[in-house]
Amino acid sequence: MEFQRICLVHYHEIGLKGHNRSSFENRLLKNIRALLEGKPIRDIRRISGRVLILVEQGATWEDACDIEESVLGVPGVARVSCGYACERDLEAIGRAAVAALDDAGDFTTFKVAARRNHTDFPIDSMTLNREVGALLCAAFPDKIVKMKDPDALVHVEVIQGGAYVYARSERGVGGLPVGSSGKVVSMLSSGIDSPVASWRMARRGAIVIGVHFSGRPQTSSTSEFLVDDIAHLLERTGCIARVYMVPFGNYQREIAVSCPPELRIILYRRLMFRVAERIAQREGAKALVSGESLGQVASQTIENILVTNAVVGLPVFRPLIGSDKQEIISDAEQLGTFEISSQDAPDCCTLFMPRNPETHAKPEKVEAAEAGLPIEAWVDEIVEAAEVHDYVCPSYRKRA
Repeated sequence: MEFQRICLVHYHEIGLKGHNRSSFENRLLKNIRALLEGKPIRDIRRISGRVLILVEQGATWEDACDIEESVLGVPGVARVSCGYACERDLEAIGRAAVAALDDAGDFTTFKVAARRNHTDFPIDSMTLNREVGALLCAAFPDKIVKMKDPDALVHVEVIQGGAYVYARSERGVGGLPVGSSGKVVSMLSSGIDSPVASWRMARRGAIVIGVHFSGRPQTSSTSEFLVDDIAHLLERTGCIARVYMVPFGNYQREIAVSCPPELRIILYRRLMFRVAERIAQREGAKALVSGESLGQVASQTIENILVTNAVVGLPVFRPLIGSDKQEIISDAEQLGTFEISSQDAPDCCTLFMPRNPETHAKPEKVEAAEAGLPIEAWVDEIVEAAEVHDYVCPSYRKRA
């Protein structure tokens, strides 16, 4: 290949930032660079309003597509365009445009969108559109030029010292780069909801620390293996840093035998929130995250959410609170966690479930049921017994 293969990483929301825009751009650049380690890449650098990835000479089109696929899911990335860098010469630009359009896949109609960023190039944008378009018509005589909603759009950007030409452009997940919005602790189950909630927080720039409450030793450790699979999937795009695996079954059993059955779920969750907050304090996180959706199950009514929130001082984010199940499933399928989460696994959520759980809990009744339990001692024991699993997250720095 005579031209330099490139991937242009576009962003949107970062571009709306003010004086601190460069810190967001640098964070995105560092995340991409770390997550692409080992790929055939010559250089990655910031250019005006984008990140430029220069693919190694000799790398194949499949290599470029693999790089594109790896970047599309990285939070902060709005779009990735694969194409070529070439000289500021009309003939070279035309040949690069032919190669780029050939890479675009099946199409019937096309259009050229040329932009001259520097007036020292003698051909203006409109003329460039016509000239490159004529070359493409000659190269693809069976294709049709269409000015509105074409199947393929060939971009030509003439910059100082060169030109970028591309036709293949895929949409990314958008949002903000992980590490630009602080750190959160997310209660992560092997179910459908909480991985999506965690991913949504990562997409808003948060470093996510997971806490998984396992029913072990009262149940098998199957849910822990599924959570590990979910975390390995999330780490591909830097969306999770660490997971604390917490054996929780014995404490649920103690609550089940000594407290009113209808309050079990609320008491389980209050204990979970206390543990998650303690881990958040250890990690320096500033908020908790839950995968709750309003009214979806008994513990997710407004009254029960209020009673659960009352035991922690940190804010609790619920990214799914207004989503219905089909919307959450759609996100899980896009994320790739749905198949993992659909597997049966006994965990703390299904352990010692009451027949008629309370849906409108009163704080005084819950506090009375909890009064005889050694809550603080339990929290200490649970946190100390937690098993730590680390994952690839370029923005995460372990605390001493």
